[in-house]
Amino acid sequence: MSYAFRTTGLVKRFGDTTALAGVDLAARPGTVLGVLGPNGAGKTTAVRILATLTRPDGGTAEVAGHDVVREAEEVRRRVGLTGQYASVDEDLTGVENLVMIGRLLDLTRQEAKRRAGELLEQFDLTAAGGRRAGTYSGGMRRRLDLAASLVARPEVVFLDEPTTGLDPAKRDDVWALVREQVASGVTVLLTTQYLEEADALADEIAVIDQGSVIAQGTPHELKSVVGGQTLQVRPLDPARLGEVGDILERVTGGRPDSPARDVLSVPVTGDAALPPVVARLAEQGIEVMELSLRLPSLDEVFHTLTRRDTPAATGPATAAPDRTAHETKGAAVA
Repeated sequence: MSYAFRTTGLVKRFGDTTALAGVDLAARPGTVLGVLGPNGAGKTTAVRILATLTRPDGGTAEVAGHDVVREAEEVRRRVGLTGQYASVDEDLTGVENLVMIGRLLDLTRQEAKRRAGELLEQFDLTAAGGRRAGTYSGGMRRRLDLAASLVARPEVVFLDEPTTGLDPAKRDDVWALVREQVASGVTVLLTTQYLEEADALADEIAVIDQGSVIAQGTPHELKSVVGGQTLQVRPLDPARLGEVGDILERVTGGRPDSPARDVLSVPVTGDAALPPVVARLAEQGIEVMELSLRLPSLDEVFHTLTRRDTPAATGPATAAPDRTAHETKGAAVA
C-alpha cells in the first residue's frame, strides 16, 4: 500500500520526559488524518519530526517515500506546515509575505509573484494583498498562513491546531479550504482539540495520550468503541419529563439519565426501541421537540479513551501500524 507519510515506532525524549513512546501513524494520499490528544500528549512533537524540524530518538518516519532524517531536504520540498499560531511577518503585506516564501523556496521573482496572486485569490485575500499583515483580522492572518504553507504546492500538509482562537464562522472558512486542498489530491495531517473539527474533516483519527497511540480508526469505528446508540427525547412540555422517563424505561429496560436540561436519554443496542417509544408517546399525547437515535459523539469517545483510570480501548479501532493517517504541509515555510 502507498502512503503519503508513515511513522513506525517513533520515539522522542526531552531529558527525562518521553514525548513519543513508539508512535505509528500512516496516511494514504489525498486523505486527512486527524490526531487528537490532550495537551502534552505528543501531537506537535510528531508533526515537527515529520516536518524535519526535530530529529527522532528512535523509530522511522517517511514522507512521500523519503526518510525524514536521511533525506530531510527532499521531504521539505514536498511538505507544508501551518502551526498553532500565524507565522506571517506582520510588517510585510500579504503579497510580500507570499513572495518572500516563494523566493526562499527557490522560485524566480516572477514565479513567486504569480503564485502569490493565485493563492491570494484562492483564499479570498486579493483585496487585502497590498495591506500589512498586521492589519489583518485573526481569520485573515490564519488564511494567509495557510496560503503560505501551499506556495510550493506541497504533497503533504501538516496543520497543527490551525483553527486555534478562531470564531466558529472563521473556523468553517478554514475547513472549506482544507477540503479544497484534499479534493485536489493533497494529504493532510490535522492535529486539533476541537472534536467536531476532526469529525468534520478526518477520514481517520488517531488518539494520542502520554506519547502513545491509544486508539485509531475512522470516526465511526471510534464511536463504536465507546458503546452502542443512545435514544434521546426532549418533550415539548418539560413538566412531562417524568412520563417520558417511564416510557423509556418500560420499552428499553434501561434507566434514563439527563445529559442536558429537559432531555432524557437511554442506551440502546439498535433501532428496535424507536417505534414503540414513538407509539407510546403518541398514545399519551406527549409532544416532543427532539427525538433522536445517535452514536456517541467524538467528545464522549475522547473523554472515555483518555481517562486516566480507563484502560485503552481494544478492538477494530485500536492503534495499528498500518492504519491510515493524515498530516499537513508546512515544514518548508517554518
